[in-house]
Amino acid sequence: MKSVVVFRIDRRSGVATYLQIVRQVEQALRMGALEEGDRLPTAAQVAATTKVNPNTTLKAYRELERAGLAEVRQGAGTFITRSLAQPQSGPDSPLRASLAAWMDQARTEGLTGQDVTALFRSAFEAVYPGEAPG
Repeated sequence: MKSVVVFRIDRRSGVATYLQIVRQVEQALRMGALEEGDRLPTAAQVAATTKVNPNTTLKAYRELERAGLAEVRQGAGTFITRSLAQPQSGPDSPLRASLAAWMDQARTEGLTGQDVTALFRSAFEAVYPGEAPG
């Protein structure tokens, strides 16, 4: 069992901290970085690396448990119970390769990370109206 997730908290995002943790776990599950059986970091470990109150992390873990993605095992930690990875989104998928090639082209053409993010959000909203990008 591994624990591979490192949380990055953006205090200026306007998104509740516990939701940022939930979304990052969901994203790691979609990308295959976290798999069934993996152990999530303890609330104390998250607090030490992000300065997030341990209760905030526990709230996020309870939300993951409610969603059926994790389970708390008393004295052992919080473990992933199912994956969200789809074959088309894994590290070796053709879609990921196409996206990486597109991003390389955007950089070559002089776009900054912020430019790419804005372009992505615009395209995302056109294809998935009313949904927020994770």
